[in-house]
Amino acid sequence: MSKKNIVFVTGNVKKLEEVMQMFKNFYKDSVPFDLSNKNIDLPEHQGERDEICKMKAQAAFEIIKGPCIVEDTSLCFNAIGGLPGPYIKWFLKATGPIGLYRMLKGFEDKTAMAVCTVAYVNEQGEVNIFSGETYGTIIEPTAVETFGWDSCFKPDGYEITYAEMPKEEKNLISHRMKAMYKLKEFLDQNVIV
Repeated sequence: MSKKNIVFVTGNVKKLEEVMQMFKNFYKDSVPFDLSNKNIDLPEHQGERDEICKMKAQAAFEIIKGPCIVEDTSLCFNAIGGLPGPYIKWFLKATGPIGLYRMLKGFEDKTAMAVCTVAYVNEQGEVNIFSGETYGTIIEPTAVETFGWDSCFKPDGYEITYAEMPKEEKNLISHRMKAMYKLKEFLDQNVIV
């Protein structure tokens, strides 16, 4: 009997690598489904995190016509009411990690929350949303550039940024891992039987 195929819709190679490694770790290298990938340019919606992710998932399903996963990342600065939030992609593109750090220069509060929102769409087009959060501080970027804003996000309880951590360590505490683990639990109970 062949395994169910789930399509992860992302054009971000680093994100794909992280997620594939997470599922291998969750299932001790015996993932009970095939996780393939499609790079589809989905619309960038505006709104609240869950609603944005749901709209992305519905757009992906219209193209994939089968089970798929989409993911949206937010970086929320407490000093400015949770912004840039789901618009972090555009802020990062415009300013780079150093610009994100400079945005908070005039504020005493440098705390932030990294949020990963994941949507799974089943064969019928029904969407389920999962999210994971990691709290931390925005610091002056480290010399290490790895992935997005990792070089300026120092998770609580650590003296180093995401960028300075080995991938394996980051994947144990990251916002993405927390969301994907909730997805894994859902798949185990509702999809993989």
